[in-house]
Amino acid sequence: MASQGDGVAKVLSGTEVAKEIRLGLADDVAKMAKVLPDYKPGLAIVQVGGREDSNVYIRMKLKAAEEIGISATRHQFPRTITEAELLMKLKKLNDDPSIHGIIVQMPLDCDNKIDSHLITDSVSPDKDVDGLNTINEGRVAVGDMGGFLPCTPNGCIELIKRSGTPMQGAQAVVLGRSKIVGTPASELLKWNNATVTVCHSRTKNLEKVTAQADILVVAIGQPEMVKGSWVKPGAVVIDCGINAIPDPTKKTGQRLVGDVAYDEAKLVASYITPVPGGVGPMTVAMLMKNTVLSAQRAFDKLISCKWNLRHLPLKLQSPIPSDIAIARAQEPKDIMQLAQEIGLFPGEVEQYGSKKAKINISVVDRLKHSKNGKYVVVAGITPTPLGEGKSTTTIGLSQALSVHKGKNAFACVRQPSQGPTFGIKGGAAGGGYSQVIPMEEFNLHLTGDIHAVTAANNLLAAQIDARMFHEATQSDTDLFDRLVAKIGGVKKFSEIQLRRLQRLGINKTEPDSLSPEEKKRFVRLDINPETITWPRVLDTNDRYLREVTIGQSPTEKGKTRKTGFMISVASEIMAILALAQSMDDMIERLAKIVIGYDNNGNPVTADDLGVTGALAILLKDAIHPTLMQTLEGSPVLVHTGPFANIAHGCSSIVADSVALKLVGPEGYVITEAGFGSDIGMEKFMNIKCRTSGHVPNAMVLVTTVRALKMHGGGPPVVPGIPLKPEYTKENLELVKKGVCNLQKHISNGLKHGVPVIVAINRFKEDTDAELNLIKEMSESSGAFRAVICSHFATGGPGALQLADAVIEACNKPSSFKLLYQSSLSLREKLNVVAKEMFGAGEVVCSPLVEQRLKDYEAQGYGNLPICMAKTSLSLSGDANVKGAPTGFTLAINNVTLSAGAGFVVLYCGQITFLPGLSTRPSFFDMKYDTATGEIHGLF
Repeated sequence: MASQGDGVAKVLSGTEVAKEIRLGLADDVAKMAKVLPDYKPGLAIVQVGGREDSNVYIRMKLKAAEEIGISATRHQFPRTITEAELLMKLKKLNDDPSIHGIIVQMPLDCDNKIDSHLITDSVSPDKDVDGLNTINEGRVAVGDMGGFLPCTPNGCIELIKRSGTPMQGAQAVVLGRSKIVGTPASELLKWNNATVTVCHSRTKNLEKVTAQADILVVAIGQPEMVKGSWVKPGAVVIDCGINAIPDPTKKTGQRLVGDVAYDEAKLVASYITPVPGGVGPMTVAMLMKNTVLSAQRAFDKLISCKWNLRHLPLKLQSPIPSDIAIARAQEPKDIMQLAQEIGLFPGEVEQYGSKKAKINISVVDRLKHSKNGKYVVVAGITPTPLGEGKSTTTIGLSQALSVHKGKNAFACVRQPSQGPTFGIKGGAAGGGYSQVIPMEEFNLHLTGDIHAVTAANNLLAAQIDARMFHEATQSDTDLFDRLVAKIGGVKKFSEIQLRRLQRLGINKTEPDSLSPEEKKRFVRLDINPETITWPRVLDTNDRYLREVTIGQSPTEKGKTRKTGFMISVASEIMAILALAQSMDDMIERLAKIVIGYDNNGNPVTADDLGVTGALAILLKDAIHPTLMQTLEGSPVLVHTGPFANIAHGCSSIVADSVALKLVGPEGYVITEAGFGSDIGMEKFMNIKCRTSGHVPNAMVLVTTVRALKMHGGGPPVVPGIPLKPEYTKENLELVKKGVCNLQKHISNGLKHGVPVIVAINRFKEDTDAELNLIKEMSESSGAFRAVICSHFATGGPGALQLADAVIEACNKPSSFKLLYQSSLSLREKLNVVAKEMFGAGEVVCSPLVEQRLKDYEAQGYGNLPICMAKTSLSLSGDANVKGAPTGFTLAINNVTLSAGAGFVVLYCGQITFLPGLSTRPSFFDMKYDTATGEIHGLF
């Protein structure tokens, strides 16, 4: 502070104080960047029109931001912008997680009528660094300083503090009651324990009131209104005014003065702010301080990652009601509330109603510097046809970890196909008191991802036959002229066509420059119909579409061929969606899809057919996982659902990646793999983890008494038929004989270097003796822990011991390893999986398979992992063989290439790609209540 001599007030230099504040803020920004490289506070300055005085202020703010290390961007909109358009622009800024502060430069210089109060209130309170949103103003009014303090008033308080004059007990007078300065300044003085009087233009005996002030804040907007006689001797005078008055001695013909007659007041006051150079620079400094504060709050959330999860209490009943009755009795939280609780920003969440939402994969990029959480995969032993509760365990464990252990925990599960939902198996939302809700929505259309896969798959199928038809019915010239369209009267190759030319080695970009031979090579895909492997799909069990003849209409001119349908979730596009790590990655994979071969034996791809871009458009929303919740209000990501006995059977890499970032390094992601360790877990490890680079910390292996009794020689378990007495009464001998299957699955997990925790899913018929026998034999067979679980009956509390075991296992260093290296031949990989995972003694491939494996390697696909398509009901290729067979011969009768997904599929025995409806499907019991809108009979 500079003194002007004895008997003259000391100058409170806002310029000097602001400089000091900026240096401190720059240090704060640098400290954050040390922890999170490239992390910068983001400030958006919104301007309408181009007033020169506004430009001056904006340049000051941009300069200050640059000095501090704030990334400030100017968003200047034309005078013609409408109120609706400006509100939409502000919403985008509100939703942008890289923006920590938003200011709207006033006044709005616009042609259209715009409510400035509405505009300032439309800035999110969490980003309102000007402190002008009514919510932040209201906080100040009631003494809540947890929001953003208005910049000019806060600058005034800072200058008063720098004077050393105590505010507590002081008589303070604020001259002016404006929303921006006067009123909030009075509130801040009050909460600093001053006794405050607010004056305005209608205050009587104004000069007498101000003369009583120990602290005088002037924001009246009248040049030099406050005279020296109005000031109490020794008072602190804060002048917020800035007014231009005529001054012929200046080049501009005017000079700036405050609302206080400075030359008079400085002879009476003890401290006084100059104009300019007083409150003005402090306003900018406080704006920067609020921006850094906002960035620090976001930074702290990134570092701590601790959720503020509000759980939903369970209403346990005995006997346990039906799954749908339990689900319907629990009112889910609003999905935006859950999203906020787990650290998501509004712009990262796209609502589908109030109970589910798509989460944008941009979350992964926002949190790229954050460490991943612990990664736990849930698989099962070889199941009965009824399933053993793998999804239920996934949900119950996540409830135990998040709600009852206070850990950040996500469950990542597959989206169920509607085929089984309306068939016999039922849904996959879990069961009992460990479910995803709303379970009706979970098991039906959800957010339409499977429909998007169906549409994309069938568009590609349609293009295959359409292209063959057009090539068969047109000359080279006609094909070329139709394929290379005129744009603006000029022929031009599209981007995807230029890629095809490059693959053909034709380095030309002008259509007319191609020779007749080059044109022929370009337009003729020359697909061999006998080699086409791309089917059509639908999400319905319809056995009569397994094999069909297409092209029967006269308009197809006899171009018939045999093809067939698969269930939608068996489509390679579903596998691509599950393995893609970004939109760009997905597009690259779609382009690589091989649908068959030409007559020279060369692969024909989706990119050759020109359909890649269209497929990506159909899948642009499907790549984002869906956020739902458990019965206890903890988060679940639902995404993709490739069949495990046909494809790789795991939820998506994208969902796991999003969850691993959101839970933070001390959190847990419980992700599901299909069926047993022999197919689901093996593919999770060697396909999914190989692709994603994620390292699992532990494996949870779900087993049941009834499954082990089946493997010990019990009678067949048939859906729809009551269990035989062997399964409803204690039988230790059957359990002991069947434990060999469990032991094999434990061994399979250990071969990948991860601790195996056995979750013994308790059913009401099970006895303590049976359960304890399994526990003892599991741990003696190498399991890290074996835990008896009752989460079906009690929710999260029934999986607390399982949660403890998972936490303990995940605290140990990971020794994860892949089962085989990519450099092995496809045949060698097949041998490793068959012998190590299944227990086979020999692998026999048909001559066709042997030849195709050699062809794939010659075509450059030999480095791909393999995906075994086999029954889930046996470790062998024969569903009737139970227990843990060894030394058997595994016959491989077919092989296909999923070049886009990035694996080679080998088929053991008869695999059903499209299930059929049973005599009495589940839908016999379903109905829709038009009076209540409820669905009845869905489980």
